[in-house]
Amino acid sequence: MSRFFHGGGSDSETSSSDEEELYSDHEAGGDEEHSESESSSGEEDASGDEDSSSEEESKRKGANRFFKNFSESEESGDEDRQTVVKSAKDKRLEELEGTIKLIENAEKINDWAVISAEFDKLNRQIVKVAHSGPAPRIYVKAIADLEDFLNETIAKQKVSIKKMNANNAKGLNAVKQRIKKNNKDYAIEIEKYRADKVEYMEGDEEEEVEVKVERPRVRIDPLEAMSIADDEGFSTVGRHGKALQYTPESILKHLRLIVESRGKKNTDRLEQIRTMEKLLEVAQNPYQRIRVYLTVIATRFDLTSSSSSNHISPEQWKFAEREFSALLSVLEDNRGYVVAEGADEWEDDEKQPQPVPGEVLRIPGSVVSFVERLDDELTRSLQHIDPHTAEYIERLSDEQALYNNIVRTMLYVEGLGNTDKSEPRQDSINRVVMRRLEHVYFKPSQVVTILEDAVWKAIPSKMDSSITPRGNSVDVPALVQILCNYLFKYSDGIIRARAMLCQIYFLALHDNYYRARDLMLMSHLSESISNFDVSTQILFNRTLVQIGLCAFRAGLIYEAQNTLSEICGSGRQKELLAQGIILQRYSTVSPEQEKLERQRQLPFHMHINLELLECIYLTSSMFLEVPLMAQTSSTPEMKRRIISKTFRRMLDYNERQVFTGPPENTRDGVIMSAKFLATGDWKKATELLNSIKIWELMVQPDKIKQMLAEQIQEEGLRTYLFTYAPFYDTLSIATLSTMFELPEKNIAAIVSRMISHEELAAALDQVNDAIVFRKGVELSRLQSQIVTLADKSMSLLEANEKTLEQRTQGMANAFQRDQVPGGRGGRGQGRGGQTRGGPRLPGGQQRRPGGQQFGGGALGGAIKA
Repeated sequence: MSRFFHGGGSDSETSSSDEEELYSDHEAGGDEEHSESESSSGEEDASGDEDSSSEEESKRKGANRFFKNFSESEESGDEDRQTVVKSAKDKRLEELEGTIKLIENAEKINDWAVISAEFDKLNRQIVKVAHSGPAPRIYVKAIADLEDFLNETIAKQKVSIKKMNANNAKGLNAVKQRIKKNNKDYAIEIEKYRADKVEYMEGDEEEEVEVKVERPRVRIDPLEAMSIADDEGFSTVGRHGKALQYTPESILKHLRLIVESRGKKNTDRLEQIRTMEKLLEVAQNPYQRIRVYLTVIATRFDLTSSSSSNHISPEQWKFAEREFSALLSVLEDNRGYVVAEGADEWEDDEKQPQPVPGEVLRIPGSVVSFVERLDDELTRSLQHIDPHTAEYIERLSDEQALYNNIVRTMLYVEGLGNTDKSEPRQDSINRVVMRRLEHVYFKPSQVVTILEDAVWKAIPSKMDSSITPRGNSVDVPALVQILCNYLFKYSDGIIRARAMLCQIYFLALHDNYYRARDLMLMSHLSESISNFDVSTQILFNRTLVQIGLCAFRAGLIYEAQNTLSEICGSGRQKELLAQGIILQRYSTVSPEQEKLERQRQLPFHMHINLELLECIYLTSSMFLEVPLMAQTSSTPEMKRRIISKTFRRMLDYNERQVFTGPPENTRDGVIMSAKFLATGDWKKATELLNSIKIWELMVQPDKIKQMLAEQIQEEGLRTYLFTYAPFYDTLSIATLSTMFELPEKNIAAIVSRMISHEELAAALDQVNDAIVFRKGVELSRLQSQIVTLADKSMSLLEANEKTLEQRTQGMANAFQRDQVPGGRGGRGQGRGGQTRGGPRLPGGQQRRPGGQQFGGGALGGAIKA
């Protein structure tokens, strides 16, 4: 080959030296003469080139031309290779990307041994990369995704650590121990990445593009170049290198593309949100801003369906709330534009509508639906946060901003009557007024006052309401009354029923028992509540409980016990009040039903204290049951009846215990106090009952304790009279006054009431201030046994007839009960057409006069009393 080059006469020094290097290994020591001749020919050619430079092109023929082209392409190739020469930093980044790729592949197969090893390698590599600048974003993305994958694996229990092999379990534990400590150093960057992943990584791509532009030898495709902003708008570079132009004229086109892509798979909603944020910057008129706000708020709400959670993140909720507030500001300042639910959509994207002076431009949408969705999303968020953390308090502080938007929405919809006569606004006003009422009814007046003061400070002074006018001093009871009266007048169905229940709840919460009771009786909701939806039934249960608590605070023990018995006697307080789910072992509830139950749960700040509720119910039952047990024990011929099965069951369980220690909880304290009261030690019962710490949770606990002490004294007196009446002929009132530390006038009043109710066979001697007991006809032993036998025979007869009715499918007995009023039906009337023992409740206990139902039940009995 050296001869071939020699014949050409145009060999260069560089090419000859390359040939020497190429063949030096193969011809070392064997071709020395050949090398010398080649080098000498190269020298002659070089000298020849210097002398005849003008005749180069004419003398080069044959292989010389190929050699020339080869050398030129080699030089250009060397130049190209200089542009792709990688620096040490680029090499480290490539190694980093390779390690991250291995970790991602190992995550797909849950190979924690490989993940642990590569994670350690990744951390060693990042130390070298970090010397030349901040940590690259691909590393931040990798460690954030790894931490999320670890938490997801542990939470969902995709892998059982016990079933893993030793290496996998060891790798999982190693990553679990090191990931949190490692990520603390990059906490700020990880938060930025998790807040908006796509924008975070695109920012990295933009930085890389900018660096490449500064290199002189890098060749950039013109389509990938960053376009320059013009006077009308701005442009950005997309993923595929396309320049996107956002101008006021193209806003409607972009919005139509976004709306048409809603509901489709693989739609990047965060990218759409960023696009609409840029559209807001170039929007020039109110119509454009309103359209963009309506679309971006709806897109933020769509994030819920795209994620695994049931609510949007707090950050997205706050963005949506601010955008909704900005939308209201635009609508308030431009009354010529109205957002209406039944409006026709503008079809021409090339031309924007121009409002005619004096007319209203109607835009399709619903501000009421938006504020309702904001309310629902905040409720769902509070349901999923631990209420005993500071995060719950911080999240609850967003309620003020939500309440401001609710009131502003009410003012806006209320003012549509002056601008848009065709808008059916009554239903919208009812919905938003109901939302406002639902944020007020369960709060004390002090809290509502703070809410209202902040609202009217935030609302522009030019705006006012005809329903709730602006005022300096906020009268909370008057505000609730106004909202409820408006809904009573202009709404019907479920909204009207909920408004009634909210007003009753508010009255009971503020110790207005008699008015709350009267409203409940007049509403007749107890008769039709089963026809309403579940959330309204839950509100009904909460209102019922609040009436019972109000009666207890007022010292109305009998009314409190009867009102609370329907909820507390069932043992399902959590479910009935939507404050928790009781998962039973053999439950037949499907996962869908359980999910619905969890969605109905109320946030923690709306809960009624269940322990306090149980304590009040047991205390009320104690005041009724202890005298009743004393009365039935002293008169065997009196038929036994039970007021509270729950209390009796707890009392029997306590009495069966061999060793009874001091009370450990609220329930034990009430039961021990009942035992002391039954034995006549009313002082010990008072001391033990007042020592329960849960009374401190009530308003004015000292007043409650004083009321309890008076009730114990009174019921202790009644228990004493029932127990020892058979052993007395006369009893001095002064003696009773000394024993129970009550004024003689109060004792005389209590005894008179017992005599008038035929609970005590006695007469009051006012001259001598004594009680004269009347001895009834005492039954002999044989007569007592006959009465007992008659009761058992009647019970057996009822059981037989019930069995017969079941076998004959109830046809014959039903006909007999219908045709013969005095017949002996299984559960009908007894001889002589009179009911045996009075009406019975589902639990089998007899109903006290007035019963326990609202339709003439417990509260009806209280009115009759």
